Amino acid sequence: MNKTETSIRIAAAARHAWSSASDLRSRRQRAKRFTYGDQWSDPTTDRNGRKVTEAEKARSKGREPMTNNLIRRLVKCIVGHFRLSLNAANSIENRPADDNLNKVLTANSIDEIDARMLEEFLISGCAIQRIVAERRSHGKGVWVDNVNPASFFVNSFCDPRGWDIELVGMLHNMSPAEAVMRFAHGDRTRALKLRQHLNTIESYGDDNILGADNSNSFSYAPDNRLRIIEVWTLEASEELCCHDPLNGSFTTAAANAALISDINDQNNSRRNSGLPLIATKWQMTTRWHCRWMTPDGTILDEYDSPHSDGRHPFIVKFHPMTDGEVHSLVEDVIDQQIYVNNLITMINHIMNCSAKGALLFPVDSKIDNMEWSRVASMWALPDAVIPYKPGAGGKEPHQVSSNATDIGARELLALEIQMFEDVSGVSNALMGKTTGSGNVGVDRYESEVRNALVAIKDILDTFNHFRTMRNETIMSLLQNGKY
Repeated sequence: MNKTETSIRIAAAARHAWSSASDLRSRRQRAKRFTYGDQWSDPTTDRNGRKVTEAEKARSKGREPMTNNLIRRLVKCIVGHFRLSLNAANSIENRPADDNLNKVLTANSIDEIDARMLEEFLISGCAIQRIVAERRSHGKGVWVDNVNPASFFVNSFCDPRGWDIELVGMLHNMSPAEAVMRFAHGDRTRALKLRQHLNTIESYGDDNILGADNSNSFSYAPDNRLRIIEVWTLEASEELCCHDPLNGSFTTAAANAALISDINDQNNSRRNSGLPLIATKWQMTTRWHCRWMTPDGTILDEYDSPHSDGRHPFIVKFHPMTDGEVHSLVEDVIDQQIYVNNLITMINHIMNCSAKGALLFPVDSKIDNMEWSRVASMWALPDAVIPYKPGAGGKEPHQVSSNATDIGARELLALEIQMFEDVSGVSNALMGKTTGSGNVGVDRYESEVRNALVAIKDILDTFNHFRTMRNETIMSLLQNGKY
């Protein structure tokens, strides 16, 4: 446990990266609300300038908010299509050729977590997974975890492949016991020092790290847990390439004083013996380095990447990454969803305000010993006989009803639903419905489905590229024997 100028600087950079994504997290939260049916909670102002929700504003006008959740149907349809494609891909001839990779994917129930990852990708435009080799309650192996964008941070980058990422990480919530178990490395003395340090944590800057419940914070951890930061940084380092002609080996290692001294000693000894010398070449290289730290910059553990090619463990795919911006499919259709809900609410309000079977019963026509409640209950019966006495002018009870006048609201609603399908790209053909009347041949139906897939092909192909990158990262761990 140490805190250096470098670790403090890295902790500050991680905090800045997390804070810079606040707008993305806010838009993701809104898109998630709309996806799962909370579509009337957007803030607005009423006629008096007071801040209220859309639902409160509608009720103040006598309209009961109604929801026709087209977004949820959209997401389920695309995820369902993805599931169908997985069933075809999981046939024997389409499985990955590497048996070890297949074992890892099976152990992680990869189809299930990929389906949930695609759902997140549609909602937020972010697909993030973390691949680690470690021992867990169900054994030692390579594990794939979906990462919540709310706890993820990365430096601003524009390359859709993520090749310009230089800092990446995530926020973890751990109990003190879990932190000691993870970072003690089987050393009792180290475990005691860790426990002593974690028990003395009270505050970091303006944030109380222990005991707070604020999920929208870099330092707060809920449920009396500790906020631990996992930060990976791409760092430049010196290394020596060493060729030993005596045994034909070629190795690279970090250039440090101990290594250089050892090589010089060996070469001096070989000169005296007439043996070939070890040839060295100095060079600069980059490597990913991991630090586990508390938000104040105190390092609990650190190490270089365990992957064979030195990569970091996060698979990151943001969409569409135009000028580094992220805009999800759900975000694209929220405006159409709002308009559909407003139209349905308006039509319902019009119908409620229309006269429907109202009985006009002249007061002087009611028989004296008959209660009004009796008249009302008899009127509701299909074969009732209601006695009355003709009033002045011969007036008799009669019913009034009128048709609701929606001034084209129904046609506008149909148009908005069609526009929703056009914007999202999820048409009737993709949902298993035929667009024409009568029976449709197989060839024509398959053609309609292929045409419908064009609009969402970019999203699905981008997500499949994300899965390919994930499998390559798994292989880099397997090749390094980290399983």
